[in-house]
Amino acid sequence: MGIFSRLSDIISSNINAMLDKAEDPEKLVRLMIQEMEDTLVEIKASCAGVMATKKKVQRELEEILARAQQWAERAQLAMNKGREDLAREALVEKRRYRERASALEQESAQCEALVEQYQTDMAQLEDKLSTAREKQRILTQRHIHAQQKKRAQQEIRRFESNDAVMRFEQFENRIERMEAEADLVNFGRKPPLEDEFTRLEGDGEIEKELQELKAAEGKKTDESSSA
Repeated sequence: MGIFSRLSDIISSNINAMLDKAEDPEKLVRLMIQEMEDTLVEIKASCAGVMATKKKVQRELEEILARAQQWAERAQLAMNKGREDLAREALVEKRRYRERASALEQESAQCEALVEQYQTDMAQLEDKLSTAREKQRILTQRHIHAQQKKRAQQEIRRFESNDAVMRFEQFENRIERMEAEADLVNFGRKPPLEDEFTRLEGDGEIEKELQELKAAEGKKTDESSSA
């Protein structure tokens, strides 16, 4: 099982614990992303460690294979010189190095497989992180909208309550009373002299227009009688 698959169990347990405590969703998403980011850092560090080990094993393997080849050449030299006893001992050394090389090849293969697993886990986790960050952006916007909508609805309900309506009515009555008091300030006071003359001038113009209308009407009557 890969590290990423084990990570999902860790995240699930933490999510369930937070849901039981009714934590806010933004904090929950942030925790999930933080855990994934921390795990990604750990996986990369572990992968780097295995890759370093693989390089070390590879260098040792190359040295062991070189030594095995050296003992094979020594065995051939001993046989060429008629020293079968030395050739036999050289072949024993060659076999010992070959066995060590075989073990190192297996270790190198295991390191390679582990590196591939780490790389697969990292690719999956990075993809999940990208998705999680996008969902975080959307969920954050939805959370903010939900909070604003909730406050708006609470204000609407508060305004619709009898107490709020009564307060507005009292405020409206107070303003009406103030308007009435303002009207009463000048009630019964004598108009200024300027206003009196203005009114008289206006009355004179009206009387003049009225006389003109009467004269015009009398003229029409005389003309009708003459006809």
